[in-house]
Amino acid sequence: MKPTTAFPLILATGTASAVVGRETTSINYNSAPPNLSTLANASLFDTWRPKAHALPPFGKIGDPCMQYTDPKTGLFHVGWLHNGISAATTDDLATYTDVNPDGNPSIIAGGENDPLAVFDGSVIPNGIDGMPTLLYTSVSYLPIHWSIPYTRGSETQSIAVSYDGGHNFTKLSQGPVIPSPPFAVNVTAFRDPYVFQNPTLDETLNSTKDTWYTAISGGVHNVGPCQFLYRQHDPDFQYWEYLGQWWNEPVNSTWGNGEWAGGWGFNFEVGNVFNLNENGYSENGEIFVTLGTEGSQAPVTPQVSSIHDMLWVAGNVTNNGSVSFKPTMAGFLDWGLSGYAAAGKILPASSQASTKSGAPDRFISYVWLTGDEYELAKTFPNAQQNWTGTMLFPRELNVRTIPNVVDNKLSRESPSSWRVSREFSDQVDLETMGISIARETYSALISGQSSSEAGRTLSQAGSVAFENYPSSKFFVLTANISFPSSARDSEVRSGFQILTSDLESTTIYYQFSNESLIVDRTNTSAASKTTAGISSENEAGRLRLFDVLRDGKQQIETLELTVILDNGVLEVYANGRFALSTWARSWYSNSTGISFFHNGAGEATFGNVTIFEGLYDAWPQRS
Repeated sequence: MKPTTAFPLILATGTASAVVGRETTSINYNSAPPNLSTLANASLFDTWRPKAHALPPFGKIGDPCMQYTDPKTGLFHVGWLHNGISAATTDDLATYTDVNPDGNPSIIAGGENDPLAVFDGSVIPNGIDGMPTLLYTSVSYLPIHWSIPYTRGSETQSIAVSYDGGHNFTKLSQGPVIPSPPFAVNVTAFRDPYVFQNPTLDETLNSTKDTWYTAISGGVHNVGPCQFLYRQHDPDFQYWEYLGQWWNEPVNSTWGNGEWAGGWGFNFEVGNVFNLNENGYSENGEIFVTLGTEGSQAPVTPQVSSIHDMLWVAGNVTNNGSVSFKPTMAGFLDWGLSGYAAAGKILPASSQASTKSGAPDRFISYVWLTGDEYELAKTFPNAQQNWTGTMLFPRELNVRTIPNVVDNKLSRESPSSWRVSREFSDQVDLETMGISIARETYSALISGQSSSEAGRTLSQAGSVAFENYPSSKFFVLTANISFPSSARDSEVRSGFQILTSDLESTTIYYQFSNESLIVDRTNTSAASKTTAGISSENEAGRLRLFDVLRDGKQQIETLELTVILDNGVLEVYANGRFALSTWARSWYSNSTGISFFHNGAGEATFGNVTIFEGLYDAWPQRS
């Protein structure tokens, strides 16, 4: 996939502003904001910039890609589109070191195979000559978009090898190893190769053990989105055997009614394939895919403004003459409007990070938080900020069990983002994808100074200010919220207001009427009222709180919230299976208050409320 541009046609990779770093212009954050587009270039560099997230030193970031664990050092390499593909290493999933000075790329466009752009790629850790080997999309023609005719030869898949620990990936002096889409297929796209190994596919296809496969994302015009599957043919990865469209969906269709997993759209992007069990990655676990989908509100006729959903899918593999993947459940990996293009890789127990934490083999995924609305608003003060977008915190994915759920229509809904895994008496156990912040990252996030807030039950409308609240816009808030059974039949809305002052606030609350966690940003930023391009649109994601049995009593599942604010970046996690990320660009320096929030319908009980203030510096060597 590409770094998205203002118009949703794929152009070249993102370029950084000509101004590097910060401008020393004085800005008064105690006064009303001016039109920010009138300020000096780079003067807003620090205003909303996160400090605990992974992002380049300056300029625009695009898709995460090129992750791998170096078998020689045990370091985990995290890459992203940035004037090519740039990367950093980490030994703890919290702090990072740029692979090259100033965040310079490890591979750039300009070769015979990629004269215009380098798009996403994936690394075989022990590839050619036992070295990290990158299979990436080499681009020769632009623009490319699912809504326009495809130019043959636009996207091919090429190889590059690193002989210097990932500092540089050297392109082979040859043509692409996958020189074109399948013959006579009118594709919408053909990019983002993801390399993986899979014993289930080995057995299903009678492949040699530890064969490498690659799934290439795209679609077919007037047919629907799909993944094209290829198999390694030779030890040097020079030839790849086409195995067919192992997964396809009807054009602009949905999983079920679309409530739990958005839409399949017209085109797939950034598809990752991996196996999970309850502990994390397992080569014998169930097959999962994370993918971005490009759709449209129009049922048939494409719109210029695409919808992007960041999804996960579990499924089964069969071979009835050709191999196929059939989804069994699906959901959102991130519900945020600007969260997209997730990419990850296996992080083995032998890696430096896992050795330190004692973690098993895991699959770690990074999601890209793009600019607002995929930067479709051309008026955002990009020059004044001098950076755009960030990676979100790394996430551990696994198969998560929700135990002791009452066997009723809420638990039996299908298709959905969960399934019944065990039945007994009047109860069931459910399974879904587990989504949580990587354990090392989370430990670092809550290592700062902490304070607890007394729990309480609220039944009156309004907000109740915390006795202790952060002095900065860098903190973690954790809490549980319990609801009585009557909440299902009420209009209850309960949660927290953060970033509060007399002039600003952001409200995060659960709403039973549509089973949603909502981030109300209508009053988040005073700057959105003076400057075009700063979104104040609300964000929302669906989360069902099931009826569960605890100590023989039926009750509604407790809402378990984790809220992380890293300056302008807001991430919300819930119950080990929900994530929503967005921008919260408050302006005033005193917008740091936190309050309990309740709308007065029914009641809600808050407990285990803790604030961890400060966050860590993810880039100690840049400071």
